[in-house]
Amino acid sequence: MIDFGWQFFAVGIPAIIFGGISKAGFGSGAAFVGGAILALVVPPGAALGIVLPLFMLVDAATLKPYWGKWHWPSAKGLMIGAVPGCIIAAWLYASVDGDVFRLLIGVICLAFVAFQLARAVGWLVIPIMPFSAPFAWIAGLVSGFTSFVSHAGGPPSAVFLLSQGLSKTTFQATTVVVFWAVNWMKAVPYAFLGIFSWDTLMGSFLLAPFALIGAWLGVKAHNWIPERLFFGLTYVLLLFTGVRLIWVALA
Repeated sequence: MIDFGWQFFAVGIPAIIFGGISKAGFGSGAAFVGGAILALVVPPGAALGIVLPLFMLVDAATLKPYWGKWHWPSAKGLMIGAVPGCIIAAWLYASVDGDVFRLLIGVICLAFVAFQLARAVGWLVIPIMPFSAPFAWIAGLVSGFTSFVSHAGGPPSAVFLLSQGLSKTTFQATTVVVFWAVNWMKAVPYAFLGIFSWDTLMGSFLLAPFALIGAWLGVKAHNWIPERLFFGLTYVLLLFTGVRLIWVALA
């Protein structure tokens, strides 16, 4: 049972708005912060079940502004690779308990922060490369897996897309269409695995208006807000969330 008390809304509302802004305006890379923060106040499985319909709602709201602006070969390659990634993750979810997923989500949070900091200080340079279907499939597989377990498919796909030298808008449009498809891939196994419940659907319903607010703000913020400012705040949130989830999982 999920307690829909003040803590749920105090944590859930800003988390989902922030996730919506990231998903709709900044390439989905940090959108999983919404689900990761929500996992602080509800079980990890419930957080996955609440967030997926909300992200699908954001997908629907943001497809139109970016329609046709994506790089289709990259999008197709990532989608193909995501299929086995989702299958592997579904098998893992059925085999382990909630603390393992808290640990996974926490590690992904910290790995994302480390990855971005390494890029920022020049320790990690992603060179521009010609399009490679196998590279796209591998990135898609990892994206499908991390998207299934924590809605964190953005970072692996971002590594591949950054290597293609895409423009900011083409990059964003490609992530929108890819994760629209990946989220539909996840919906059926989520239902069979019992991730969805009446409680998670109620949580999604209660937070749906805030997901739409985040989507609207994200499309606007794509041009208004400097990426450095947005991601700086994201890293702080993910650092705190990752440490907290790992602490709870290992305690």
